[in-house]
Amino acid sequence: MGFVGGIGVLTALLLWQTMGRLTTVLTLVVIAFFLALTLNPLVEFLTRHGLRRGGAVAVVFAGVVAVFTLLGLVVVPPVISQGTDLAQKAPDYLDQILRSSFVKDLDQHYGVVDKIQTEFNKRITDGNFLSQVFGGVLGVGAAVIGGIFQTFTVLVLTLFLLASFPRVKQGAYAIVPASRRPRVISLSEEIMRRTGSYAIGQVAVATINAVCSWIMMMIVGIPYAAVLAVAVGFLGLIPMVGATAGAAVVCLVAIFDEPKKAIIALVYYVVYQQIENYVVAPRIMQRTVSVPGAVTVVAALAGGTLLGVLGALLAIPVAAGLLLLYEEVLLPRQRRH
Repeated sequence: MGFVGGIGVLTALLLWQTMGRLTTVLTLVVIAFFLALTLNPLVEFLTRHGLRRGGAVAVVFAGVVAVFTLLGLVVVPPVISQGTDLAQKAPDYLDQILRSSFVKDLDQHYGVVDKIQTEFNKRITDGNFLSQVFGGVLGVGAAVIGGIFQTFTVLVLTLFLLASFPRVKQGAYAIVPASRRPRVISLSEEIMRRTGSYAIGQVAVATINAVCSWIMMMIVGIPYAAVLAVAVGFLGLIPMVGATAGAAVVCLVAIFDEPKKAIIALVYYVVYQQIENYVVAPRIMQRTVSVPGAVTVVAALAGGTLLGVLGALLAIPVAAGLLLLYEEVLLPRQRRH
């Protein structure tokens, strides 16, 4: 008995270590499945209007690729041009700092400039420092390459899941005992419908926020309007805090340009978020998830703690699914007993 128990403990430890090593793979699969649930309503809409599933998947996926390509064309050129401009002006900025009265006063009393130059020269001639810098650069490059590879993997997985989604569901439902299968199918389809509708609704709300922010920034004259609008849109996908974070980014950029513009942007976002919370979001989300406010806060905090931004994004659909099971399965069973 002790031997069998020890084998069981070792098997559990082996499974735990295996799950730990597969964390990245499982995360990519969860992201791909969530994206497939998000895009599946669009695919089914096209199939109901006469397209075969393969053609509908191709149209939806081409639209997704076109959107991200357009966003890349909007964001990448300004970032490159502004980064080049910053690199060219960096010596002038450094010269202005060194010529400022504050730095001159510090240098006169404490020899700050000489100490910085001495430390810089010592670091440059230090082989260990150079190897650390070079290793850090290689690490950043490896992270970028890994991120590109993971993004490509998620896109391929999403494409395969979308194309074979009916077969995947049939295979999963076939595991369930025949006596319970109709009920499981009904609940699962409703959970997937709510999850997909929630994701589409969240994207729609974030897109409206981004477009309105871009119009406001163009009118007010806040710099980098296109880049900031894209940032506002992506941050708006994060539940609860995303829209506020996007507004903070815009106001921060505006205050460096002109404080008056930052005040106008702050007033705009205070008014807009009231309209979004009480008019835009309820109309878009009325057919999606229905989660009480307290549950939304707890779910978002728990999801963010466990999986970061991804967990915060998935928390509300998961909470909605659990609430559906609570209402449709647990409560009726408790009433019967």
